[in-house]
Amino acid sequence: MSLTPGLLPKPTPQTEQRRKLAYWAASSSLIALIALCVAWELVLAPLRPEGSWLVLKVLPWLMVLPGILKQKVRTYQVVSLLVWIYFAEGTTRATSDPAAASQLLAWIEVALCVVLFAAVSVYARTYKVPKTKTM
Repeated sequence: MSLTPGLLPKPTPQTEQRRKLAYWAASSSLIALIALCVAWELVLAPLRPEGSWLVLKVLPWLMVLPGILKQKVRTYQVVSLLVWIYFAEGTTRATSDPAAASQLLAWIEVALCVVLFAAVSVYARTYKVPKTKTM
């Protein structure tokens, strides 16, 4: 596999397949996470009966969604760091919230965060340039 300066090597069919699967997993889990957060804070189990300002927590996800859908590697790398904030929020609310509905939604958020992290990690890794031996 030869490398030209500034260019990545041509991906193998297995790499392309892995990349496509990771793209679909990341996109669908991110969209599901956005939908869950909005529904959770406005309808399903809001902190206040009329809705909660916590719905604004989806704004960072909405900002990275176009980059994920356009398959920008840098966005995938950013999401791999951002997802842990939502993972921590989900585990905190799953273990401390008194409402059973909110606990269930929090565990779903945690599961979606794990899927999202795995998908963006696999996707970003497919762009890693292999090290060449120099003598």
